Amino acid sequence: MDWVPEGQTVNQVYYKDILTNLRERVRRRKPEMWKKGSWVLHQDNAPAHNALSVKTFLTKHKITVLEHPPYSPDLAPFDFFLFPKIKSSLK
Repeated sequence: MDWVPEGQTVNQVYYKDILTNLRERVRRRKPEMWKKGSWVLHQDNAPAHNALSVKTFLTKHKITVLEHPPYSPDLAPFDFFLFPKIKSSLK
């Protein structure tokens, strides 16, 4: 988990740095997923996430992205699977 430093704006440049770090962490900590390319990135519709340079980065590095529905007030699809796991951990 990364915390955004106070005063830092999350723009496309900052987000690409985060994605670079994420790729490296997946490579180091989940080598079986890295080799198979079986990991998927889920992101929302934030402007930094939809920037052309970010989409180019994701395509260049063959990162599969599960897109968030456009302008959806509903929960993201993964949230429906995440909440029960969190609740069971808290029990």
